[in-house]
Amino acid sequence: MIPSLDAIEAVLLDVGGVMVVPDPRLLGRVVSAHGGTTDLSVVLRAHHRGMAAGDSDGAFDWDAYHGRLLRECGVPEEQTAACLGDMQVMIAERPDLWSHVLPGVREGLAACAELLELGIVSNSNGTVEQLLRDEAICQVGPGPGVVVTCVVDSEVVGVAKPDPRVFGPAVAALRVRADNVAYVGDTRAFDLAGARAAGLTGIHVDPLELCPQRADHHHVHDLGEVAPLLARRAMASTEP
Repeated sequence: MIPSLDAIEAVLLDVGGVMVVPDPRLLGRVVSAHGGTTDLSVVLRAHHRGMAAGDSDGAFDWDAYHGRLLRECGVPEEQTAACLGDMQVMIAERPDLWSHVLPGVREGLAACAELLELGIVSNSNGTVEQLLRDEAICQVGPGPGVVVTCVVDSEVVGVAKPDPRVFGPAVAALRVRADNVAYVGDTRAFDLAGARAAGLTGIHVDPLELCPQRADHHHVHDLGEVAPLLARRAMASTEP
């Protein structure tokens, strides 16, 4: 059964997969050297299909992600091993790989902020707060983006999703009970599992509707659909 959103008072959001994805131009350079496409729309779709292939209720399978990504990008099977090697080199050399801002993110986040208090919880490498500010997405306090209460970076706090402890600092900053907080993420393995273990209600960003558990939790196609989902909750709670 899909959990109710009636008691939600605040929203925490992931960054990777919700606001930004791997830069398709960088991915395209690698796959095109091995017979794949440079079409940005195809590469983005390949990323989403790769994430679905690697996702599960257990551990995330990065090998499955990369394998599906390369196939969807048109890399021939005989080139897969070499392409994977080059992909790993690029990932190591480009800590800013996850920096392509998805369409409508700023508007979607602003719409959420009109309804509820917001915060960020991201598995990252210590750079997510600066990335969000540089891209004018959000920041704590005044700035170019939407104001949020907190930005929790797993590298900074020393624990990462799906470990539920990563949500502790954010929930404390929001000053609400964990069961009154929703978490918006793009994976079951990292985001929904961690949120559920921490007592939060998960909202799954599933652009291509590939999640097999449609009746288990809330789904949206993108960040732009989160505010309308929460607004419906708010309207329902005020009906006589």
